[in-house]
Amino acid sequence: MSTATGHSTTVAPRPGTTIGRLDSPLAARIRHDGSVYTGVEPDAEWASEIRRLAADRDAVILAHNYEIPAIQDIAHHVGDSLALSRIAAAVEQSTIVFCGVHFMAETAKILSPDKTVLIPDEAAGCSLADSITAEQLAEWKSEHPDAVVVSYVNTTAAVKALTDICCTSSNAVDVVASIDPDREVLFLPDQFLGAHVRRKTGRDNVLVWAGECHVHAAINGDQLTAKAGAHPGAELFVHPECGCATSALHLATEGAVPADQVKILSTGGMVDAARASGAREVLVATEVGMIHQLRKAAPEIDFLPVNDQASCPYMKMITPAALLRALVEGADEVHVDPVTAEAARGSVERMIAIGNPGSGE
Repeated sequence: MSTATGHSTTVAPRPGTTIGRLDSPLAARIRHDGSVYTGVEPDAEWASEIRRLAADRDAVILAHNYEIPAIQDIAHHVGDSLALSRIAAAVEQSTIVFCGVHFMAETAKILSPDKTVLIPDEAAGCSLADSITAEQLAEWKSEHPDAVVVSYVNTTAAVKALTDICCTSSNAVDVVASIDPDREVLFLPDQFLGAHVRRKTGRDNVLVWAGECHVHAAINGDQLTAKAGAHPGAELFVHPECGCATSALHLATEGAVPADQVKILSTGGMVDAARASGAREVLVATEVGMIHQLRKAAPEIDFLPVNDQASCPYMKMITPAALLRALVEGADEVHVDPVTAEAARGSVERMIAIGNPGSGE
């Protein structure tokens, strides 16, 4: 079985596991409308079939916090992408079904090279991961040959392979702080997380790539200010990828919101903060799928999205029909070139060695 650091031996399916296409009475309903898989509702029959098929395929189902509630609720594990990848490497199942976007499934494959990794729809990409290519990074590195490259885990395997050390939003500050202060740092790809790192470390030799998650970038300061004004006393949970992160800190500085009520948090950090909060209301600045996990963690709190239109279309490509298809057909399988995977694994393992890598992107 693979370990959480990616070193592994061959993982064979457990006795009684079925390989190849599986039968399901619901399979004939699956359709593709040109954008997503449809035709199957997430009812009790669907849930029963998903559990049966997962057992038959010796599969563990992982769901990111931004998936729709039905996908989160049927999954064996829910969380952020890196924590889920580490769980996948440690579980006994030989097949991982990753309900998330493509770079997340790639990361699971990097850490579990001898397991089968499926993503229910291989077209589920990521605007942030797509904001820098391996070729662009290689050119940037050539312009700064002595710099240390720090890549957010929300990147492709090819970019991770050219990276010195990865980070998540929860440990990005610690990762950069661990680097010799005299060394230049190339931080990529998220400009808002990069600005957060520069602000917290006080380092002016951190060069930041101008990438962004289009969903988080659209949660802006005006929306946050208006929402905070309409809900005085509410705590603010703000993801550092958001375009409004600086505005949140400005509200605290100006006294519009008490400083202890403004929290810049990863998705995993939001769940922890929700459980510890005594607030009646919390304004949440991140993708709206996160609200489901927060309400489960602290049902007594009213969690309100800062922007209720902040929905990732790529995450929502993982539909009930897509998950059913993945388990029936064993598709879509994720492959990472072994040389690329080995190089990428090194950057992830160096991050893990610094600590606190699995509490959220």
